[in-house]
Amino acid sequence: MEAEKKMILDVNESPKKIGQWLILALQHVLAMFVACITVPLLVFSSYTVPAEFANAGATVAYINANGASLAQTLIAPTIVSAGIGTLIYIFFTKMKSPMFLASSFAYISPMCAALAMGAEPMMRNADGSLSAATAGATVVGAYGNLWSLPVGMAMVGAVYVIVALIIKFVGVKWLHKLLPSIVIGPVIMVIGLGLSASAVSHLVTSSGTENVANHSYNLIALLCGLIAMTVTALCAHYGKKTVALIPFVLGILAGYVAAAIFTAIGWYGFHNDYFHIVDWSAVTGNFSPVSVRSFIDLPSFVFLPENFKAAAPLTGGQIVTIALLFIPTSLVTICEHIGDHENMSGILGRDLLEDPGLSRTLMGDGIATAASGILCGAANTTYGENVGVIGVTKIASVKVIILACVMSILLGFLSPIMCVVQTIPACVTGGVSLLLYGFIAASGVKMLINEHIDMGKTRNIFIASVILVAGIGGLTLRFVVHDVTISVAGTALAMILGIIMNAILREKKPAAPATNA
Repeated sequence: MEAEKKMILDVNESPKKIGQWLILALQHVLAMFVACITVPLLVFSSYTVPAEFANAGATVAYINANGASLAQTLIAPTIVSAGIGTLIYIFFTKMKSPMFLASSFAYISPMCAALAMGAEPMMRNADGSLSAATAGATVVGAYGNLWSLPVGMAMVGAVYVIVALIIKFVGVKWLHKLLPSIVIGPVIMVIGLGLSASAVSHLVTSSGTENVANHSYNLIALLCGLIAMTVTALCAHYGKKTVALIPFVLGILAGYVAAAIFTAIGWYGFHNDYFHIVDWSAVTGNFSPVSVRSFIDLPSFVFLPENFKAAAPLTGGQIVTIALLFIPTSLVTICEHIGDHENMSGILGRDLLEDPGLSRTLMGDGIATAASGILCGAANTTYGENVGVIGVTKIASVKVIILACVMSILLGFLSPIMCVVQTIPACVTGGVSLLLYGFIAASGVKMLINEHIDMGKTRNIFIASVILVAGIGGLTLRFVVHDVTISVAGTALAMILGIIMNAILREKKPAAPATNA
């Protein structure tokens, strides 16, 4: 396959100026940040780390009389694990694949189910002590089965490694027959379009808390997001030199400035909750009071002792349930892994499934997920947002990705920066995501064009139709095993149906020319 345009910086190249290098790396961190921290916010929202043994790290602002929100506490570890996981991936792929890995949405449901196993309400007694259940005590949170997550992610990592070893010894040619362009192209489109609802949801959301109706759909938030989107597009299209290389940083900055102005005038000036677009409570709380931890602190990684005290015990009998929750999902994300690498291959103009090879990319992704489970409890996966950044900017330098990893790791330890980045409104990143997710979907169309797929053939139309409708429509295959519900949905199920249709609808042999008797 050939790239439409040569990369400005190819995989093995690096920026000439340090300042340019830094800003290009920062762009990748900002691109993945909101989606990355969404996973802990969704999964751990019902759980609390008691204040007396909480190490809230960069989220010290969220400690109150009852304790620290486990969701907020695990944001810093999640950001750090994204950087570490990506470095592991880069090592296994011999610095030949410029992917960035961060927390996976596919495991949210299994993670929630695993956390709930044996979970008990966390009660604070009249004397201030904590217990699992006491009459007359106040419920302040819940003891979740936190240790089920590292075990589950270790299982996911093992599945990835096993599949990688099979591919290493059997080869990858069968994969191209199993997943031809007519299947992969529409699947890539589903990956992008499947994320569209998330982008739109973020785009219209503000930070207001006094009136739910004001921040669930907010026109000011929409305006700020569209400003970010427009500035990003203008910089990418018309920008020259540095401006053309960092359109997403400039777009996010423009949207943030607009949101800050609306918040300063409307919220702080006139106390109108509708204009509360930016929430600076993370910053103000971080310096109230000022301490060493206001500047630098150890993120509350899952394996740290204080988390043992706030976790329900893991029993041997629960191991099978954990396997049933996580192993089927790992097969789903392997399909997504292949789709993302096919997409990146089209952008780079070289087949990453051949070099460094699917066995290496899977191995790196799997080991990264196992490590991430120990650090933050979440899985790692390749991020479409960062693929989109590379596709738009034509900067594929792995050394830029490595610097982004270093930034991501340091970010988790630097409290002020962590808090400032947390103040970036969801509407601003949502506006930029309209371009990023749309670019992914358009890459699928581009693949069909570049591979000269004849969409005039009924066979190709049917295969693409099934994938697009099943994937975008949210078709789900759900079944119960030993009281555990297992679901296959979205991109993975769409890909499976596409594979089946491709196998059933074989290419017709051309009709033999008629002969005269």
